[in-house]
Amino acid sequence: MTEANPPYDTRQRALAQARRLRLLALRRPLAALALLLGAGMLCGAAVRSAIGMAQVEALQASDAARQASFDQVRRDARHDVNALAARLAELQAQANRLNALGARLVQAGQLQDGEFDFGKPVGQGGGGASSDMPPAELRARLMALEADYQHADTQLSVLETLLFNRQLDRRTVPAREPIAGSYITSGFGGRADPFGGGSQFHKGIDFQANVGDPVLAVADGVVSFAGVRSGYGNTVEVDHGNGYVTRYAHNSRLERQVGDLVRAGQELAKAGSSGRSTGAHVHFEVWQNGAVVNPRKLLGHNDALARHGPGNG
Repeated sequence: MTEANPPYDTRQRALAQARRLRLLALRRPLAALALLLGAGMLCGAAVRSAIGMAQVEALQASDAARQASFDQVRRDARHDVNALAARLAELQAQANRLNALGARLVQAGQLQDGEFDFGKPVGQGGGGASSDMPPAELRARLMALEADYQHADTQLSVLETLLFNRQLDRRTVPAREPIAGSYITSGFGGRADPFGGGSQFHKGIDFQANVGDPVLAVADGVVSFAGVRSGYGNTVEVDHGNGYVTRYAHNSRLERQVGDLVRAGQELAKAGSSGRSTGAHVHFEVWQNGAVVNPRKLLGHNDALARHGPGNG
């Protein structure tokens, strides 16, 4: 029995060795399969990761595009708001100019301030629900308003020129007395000669005055004569540029020279009794287109203030 064991052990070892070889042979394909499976899983994960990264990058690019578009819209909106603000500033400046021009016209035209108060807001009314105004409509209305302002500006400027010219015309027409706080002592036309008796044609009107009282220009004009005239004594004449010439005579002293520009109400001379005169007074004449006219038609002097005496000269 002892001798039979070795062959048996040999067989056992051989069988065990064969099993190990079979197991090794079996494990190699499994390992290869595992390697293949692992590689496949890694490849799949890599593919999925690449797809995920592409999706993330696409989302990021989309977000960047949306942000860029939003930024552009915001810039455009800011540009439109700034443009509208600039247009509103221009319209406000035009409105201020029109208000100032209107106020000047009210003053020049001597209109009632209550009716033409350009500093007072204009009342408005309305009803119904309001809604948002589209930017295009707002721009169109601003353009229409600007056109209305320009049209009104043109019309008011023309009216201002007409009123200014009319005012200039009024200021160059003799329309005030040559001495303040006085009265007429001798009228225009036929009268008794204060020196030799008989009748005499008086070319002007005489105003009571004291020696040294200021003799005033009755309208705007230019001094055309300043000196001594026979019978008139110290005389000043003013050409008003519209066919009218006024003469101020019997002065004690002259305050103006030929060529001086004078305004209505400015002093021309000092009253006196020079020349052919019986006493201190202001002899005033008006000439229109070379012919002497009655000054009272222009001055509108109150007849109740006139005192007709024998005349002063």
